[in-house]
Amino acid sequence: MKKLILSVLLATSAVPVAALPAMAAPAAQPWADRSLDAAARADLLVKAMTFDEKIQMVHGYFPPLAKPAKKMGMIPSAGHIPGIPRLGIPTLRESDASLGVANQIEQRKGDTATALPAGLATAATFSPELARAGGVMIGAEARAKTFNILLAGGVNLTRDPWNGRNFEYLGEDPLLAGVLGGEAIAGVESNHIVSTVKHYVLNSQETGRHVLDARIGEQALRESDLLAFQIAIERGRPGSVMCAYNKINGHYACEQDALLNGVLKGDWKYPGWVMSDWGAVHSTEKAALSGLDQQSGQELDKAIYFDKPLRAAIKAGRVPQARLDDMVCRILTGVIASGLMDDPVPATPQPIPLDDHADVAQAVAEKGIVLLKNEGELLPLARTARKVVLIGAHADVGVLSGGGSSQVRSTGGAPVEIPLTEGEAASFARVTWHASSPLKAIKAALPGADVRYVDGKDPAAAAAAARDADLAIVFAWQWQTEAQDTETIALPDDQDALIDAVAAANGKTLVVLETGGPVLMPWIGKVPAVLQAWYPGQRGGEAIANILTGAVNPSGRLPITFPASANQAPRPEPVGLAQLKAMQAAKAAGATSNHGVSAGVESFPVDYQEGADVGYRWYEKTGRKPLFPFGHGLSYTRFTYGKPEATGGAAPTVSIDVTNSGARAGDDVVQVYVQGGADAPTWRLAGFARVSIDPGRTQRVTIPLERRTFARFDTAQRGWVVDGGPRRFAIGRTAIDHVAEGTITLAADRMQP
Repeated sequence: MKKLILSVLLATSAVPVAALPAMAAPAAQPWADRSLDAAARADLLVKAMTFDEKIQMVHGYFPPLAKPAKKMGMIPSAGHIPGIPRLGIPTLRESDASLGVANQIEQRKGDTATALPAGLATAATFSPELARAGGVMIGAEARAKTFNILLAGGVNLTRDPWNGRNFEYLGEDPLLAGVLGGEAIAGVESNHIVSTVKHYVLNSQETGRHVLDARIGEQALRESDLLAFQIAIERGRPGSVMCAYNKINGHYACEQDALLNGVLKGDWKYPGWVMSDWGAVHSTEKAALSGLDQQSGQELDKAIYFDKPLRAAIKAGRVPQARLDDMVCRILTGVIASGLMDDPVPATPQPIPLDDHADVAQAVAEKGIVLLKNEGELLPLARTARKVVLIGAHADVGVLSGGGSSQVRSTGGAPVEIPLTEGEAASFARVTWHASSPLKAIKAALPGADVRYVDGKDPAAAAAAARDADLAIVFAWQWQTEAQDTETIALPDDQDALIDAVAAANGKTLVVLETGGPVLMPWIGKVPAVLQAWYPGQRGGEAIANILTGAVNPSGRLPITFPASANQAPRPEPVGLAQLKAMQAAKAAGATSNHGVSAGVESFPVDYQEGADVGYRWYEKTGRKPLFPFGHGLSYTRFTYGKPEATGGAAPTVSIDVTNSGARAGDDVVQVYVQGGADAPTWRLAGFARVSIDPGRTQRVTIPLERRTFARFDTAQRGWVVDGGPRRFAIGRTAIDHVAEGTITLAADRMQP
């Protein structure tokens, strides 16, 4: 599979920008000189633009609502910014693309794409290579469909298990999310198109997302969510950063001077542009002066703030002309640096190697599925099994997909699709299954067995069907979507009762979870095996079958903590949910509103009391034992570890021998945790490596440690500080299961912010 993914990477990735032949610029077009850096070329372009052309670049249409859509030849999609042909500036065609080139409610009839598994599945691989392969695949399909800006690269940390968009993101740890997010972005941009990183920052819940005020201190924010963005930007170099809907410490994210001008463009020296989320702009002057460079999806805002109002503000001197020039220069810098300007996307759609791309999606699913429990080695399913019963979750026809802007209209169609009747998500989300049948795949893998399906609507009938089976597999599901949170992390539709009934009838019951995050498992002591399949994507059925039958050894590790009860998490339910329902009721009764909030109510606070101690660090700090910890995941083989050796100083590493002491080849994820300083002593993931080892073999693994994970951000000194001296480190199978510990001596250091 590794060779296959590498071949796909090589076949679909565009020629690197540096490898394009150097071109002497025509005298009339000095910005075409490829020997200049992107920012210098962009500056020359800006100097050649008219005032109207500059304004044209800083606000974008939302094609489904744009009045001139047909006249301007817009593709039904997320966004459109007209090009400037006389200067060689291409039209910017934007598509949602977190998990594939999106076509949520089939705006483009018949246009399908390859659907990656949920972002959490990619995170569960702990594989930068697979994250990059997924990005390359998505970018190649986008380019073939003539899109050149992808709204991908979500790295918001999982702070609450019920967040509706957790499935899109990359988990609760800033190092893991930053590294994998950066690699996915780099993969997209290898196709000479632009990727974003989003949603900057603290877009951590969907309830009241347009108006909530996320409150957190600077040090805590720097050491958590901002660190994830910083690492992703360093590794992926995205052309654009998308600012979020919510407020942060009293200011809307797209008007947050301290975070846009101060951190992003100042401390990090980010050269690209800041685009708004769709419907996230609230002003002209404050937004422009605070660092927003482009209003996206303008029809979803109250006004087109960056057209006539911006013109007036510039002419009146309230916004300097130099600020407009900077906005445009940043947009063009991102476009040029990605290779898009020198290697434009094709004018017409191109063929796509769909089978190869589906192989990438399947590889991510197989490496990201997590075996949570396997008592008595129930799995892998013996090939001598004669009767297998699959129960529930439409496992006869497909696998579940998450909803919202990341929704991919996948190749093969949607065998089950349920429209929503209310709520913000109803306009762009449907409860959808991808056409990848676990039933069909398991039948193919076990040709001599009687494999049948029961819908599970009647627990008693399901129990009767399961009673004499060699294995009863209950497929349980929970659908999540952008624009709404799950009000509870319990399984819906009485599925707990279904699992109880089947487990009581058959002691060999396996639960396969198709969910966008953690769910409660009151039946966990009654079933011997549980498999976390996430939303497994284009070939999820085949991936699940390969794991169950042992054709693939499970190797996923949890990128998020699974709580034993809802009240273990920092917040047991969505903050502001009751307020929002009251506001919506008032709106329905005739009150005026602002993004679903009734008149007189501007926002509500969400206080992130855990600060930088997100996820597993919160559980350690508060002494709470989760159901399944961060980093957990079982295998069909066994890995043992030698004595670790640490190299300290300014570039610390940890080396260890890993032995596959079982009978099957398999992948292990070596996790290195380091304790924070005296003021924050919790264990933090500082490095990781995924390794493939044949049975009986030993591999030496050396893991570099990311110093910022165990540094502290000093707000007075404005930088990262590593306190020198000895520090404890651990090799962990999980965040709490440490199999070896040691001491590493760190060099005192101060790093730029």
